[in-house]
Formats: sequence, structure tokens, C-alpha cells
Amino acid sequence: MLYQLHELTRNLMAPWVHQAQANAAFFNNPGHWWSSMPGADRLAAMNELFHRLGKDYEKPEWNIHELELDGEIVPVAQLTELEKPFCRLLRFKRHSNDGARVEELLAQPAVLVVAPLSGHHATLLRDTVRTLLQDHRVYVTDWIDARMVPVAAGEFGLDDYVEYVQEFIRHLGADKLHVVSVCQPTVPVLGAVSLMASRGETTPRSLVMMGGPIDARCSPTAVNNLATRNPLSWFENNVIHSVPAPYPGQGRRVYPGFLQHAGFVTMNPSRHLMSHWDFYTDLVKGDLDDANAHRRFYDEYNAVLDMPAKFYLDTIRVVFQEFLLPRGQWHVRGERVDPSAIRDTALLSIEGELDDIAGLGQTEAAQALCTGIPAARRSHFIVEGAGHYGIFSGRRWREVVYPKVRDFFHAQAQVAPAKKGRKAPASNVTPLRRRAQR
Repeated sequence: MLYQLHELTRNLMAPWVHQAQANAAFFNNPGHWWSSMPGADRLAAMNELFHRLGKDYEKPEWNIHELELDGEIVPVAQLTELEKPFCRLLRFKRHSNDGARVEELLAQPAVLVVAPLSGHHATLLRDTVRTLLQDHRVYVTDWIDARMVPVAAGEFGLDDYVEYVQEFIRHLGADKLHVVSVCQPTVPVLGAVSLMASRGETTPRSLVMMGGPIDARCSPTAVNNLATRNPLSWFENNVIHSVPAPYPGQGRRVYPGFLQHAGFVTMNPSRHLMSHWDFYTDLVKGDLDDANAHRRFYDEYNAVLDMPAKFYLDTIRVVFQEFLLPRGQWHVRGERVDPSAIRDTALLSIEGELDDIAGLGQTEAAQALCTGIPAARRSHFIVEGAGHYGIFSGRRWREVVYPKVRDFFHAQAQVAPAKKGRKAPASNVTPLRRRAQR
């Protein structure tokens, strides 16, 4: 009944939350007599803070409508390339009236960005996508809130995620495609490409794996410890709930977004408390730049989606409890996932020095698993001073990480494409370094 109780509380609070928004507008409006009251600035700030703490946060827009290329403003259109019950494959298409420019854009490499299905919407990768659009044709997985998917669409588990990734790769054409996976999808993406290689299918030109739990035994973080401290039954009994009416997914079992958000906040409550206090004081002082920065961050951070229960529980078991991928014991629909079967796809793994979600070594573990890739086509990069979000968003991403990724793609474009249909030899997964066993 927790989900129903949450919805009831939210509906009961809604009138007060909306009234607080109106009050803030009145206290801030020079034409309204409330603004002349003593302490009007503090009352306005207090009401806006209450409104933002209690309001619903809808999925943010991508808001990538244009970008500047060589001094020219190029419009960008957001298109749906493929639509599945639990995901839309989006394309960000750049336009130009200059024929030469159009030919140049079409000749640029295609990049599939696989966004995490781990609480926040794919729009969290807005900066990643916008930066990649400077030199690439970009596609991104836009996962759908599970409470909006009718029960008739069936369940969605980790195996389904792997199959979605494979379908998207085949649709876009693997031979010239570069795939970027950020955080959680590093595991299913590596699984998807490994299975394609084992079957003798054409695999992507390159894989970029950023801050993901390939081997969660390395440098375990608070996230890893939570998953190993409790049995799988604890997660099923305590965080899985059914979607209530009136959502389209009524009856679907999910890990609700509001519980995930509570988990995010409790990882660092003092920081969030201070951030909201700073927002209040910024409003009182009239520091609108800092106040707007706070609004932008929390509009994204507070927007969460429900995750399908089967997918969440599969991920806990396969990735964080049994470590099946690095142990060579992960099977998808009965097929063993063997990363050493990958031979014609280059690999770049990226980690943040200060990452407190995927600790150092967790993503680098892919290097020890993908022994079929020549050493010359494998690379690892640690971003000094970067936390988890810094490797794919913000100044460090744009100035430090992206040039590495762009140059890596360019280098792989010079490599002759592999012959299609070649069957990869069967082999066992190479054991990881001792550090991975600690």
C-alpha cells in the first residue's frame, strides 16, 4: 500500500503546493500590495522553496534545438527512430541549407548513446548528447517510465534490455556504429555485443564504457554495499510495489521513482539540505543566477521514473550480488555471455577518480574480459578529479573526456572493417586481476 499512500499524500498536498507557488508570485510582484509587506522577500523565498519541495517533477525536455558549428547556428530536430514498449530510440538530426554542410554532417560517424535505466530520465545525458552532436550523428535510448506501460506489454528484465540494445545496433548498422554506454548499461551493452560476436554477427566499430559496474567487486561503494548487505528477497519485499490507478501501468510491479529519489537523497542528505538553504538565501538576496542554477539542477535531479521490477531485481542479482559477468557465468536466454569473443570492436573504458557510484576498477574490468580485442585497440582512461557525473556532464566532460572519445572514434574509423559473418572462436573468460577479487 506504500505507493497508494504516497499518491494519496501527494494529492492531499497538491492544493497547498500550488497555493505556495501563487503566494511566491504575489510576494515577488511589485504591482501586488503583498510585495510591500515587511519581510516580503523572505515570504516569497519561503513559499517558493515549499513549492519546489512538494511539487511533482515531470520528465524534463531535451531542449536541444540548435548548436553552433564553425560559427554557424545549425537547427536540431528530435525524431523517434524506433519505438518499443519500454524505450524510444531517439535521433537528433542536424539540418542545414548548405549542401556541402549537409554532406559533411551525413559523412560523420554514427553514435548510439545507451542511457541508464536507473532512476533518472535519459535527459540526464543532455550535455553528453549535445557535445557529441558537434562531430557525430547521435542516437540515444530514451527509457519509458514503467508506470506508463500497460501490464499487457509484458514484463521487462535484464535479458530484454540486452535484446533491445542488439535490435538498436542492428537497425543503425553495426559496421560503422560507435556505442557509448554510461553507468548501468555498461553491463547489458557488453553482454549484447558479446553475444553478437559469439554468433558471428557484425559488431560495432567501437565501445566506450563510462563509469559502470562491469565488476562490482572492485573498490565497492555504498551502492555496492547496499546490494550485498541484503538478500534478493529483501529488495523484493521492501522496494517493489504495484502501480496504482489512474496510471496506464496500473498493476505493474515496479521499483517506484519516489523510493529511488529518497535513496539518492539519503546518500548525502547534508549536501542537499545545504543546497536548499543556499537557494533560499539566494532568493532573499536576489541572486537570480545561482537560484536559476539550483532550479535547473533539481528540475533534472528530482525527476525520476519507475523501473520495471524484473529488470531491477535481475540487475541486483546478476551485477551486484552474483557478479555473473566477470565470473563468466552470465547466460542470456540460455546463451553464455563471453566478452572474449569480441574481436573486431575497439574498447575505451573511462572512470572518474572520485566516482562514489562505480568505484575505480569496476569499469576497467572490461579490459581484462575482452581479451579477443587486440591490445592496440583497447584503452583505459581515468579522469582526474572527476566524480561520477563529471565523466559525462559538465566542464570536465566537455574539455577533458570528450576530446579523448572523439579522437578514439576517429582512430577506429581508419581501421579496415571486419568481414561479416565470421564466427568468433569459443573461449573461456580470462580471470580478472587480483585487484578485482578483493
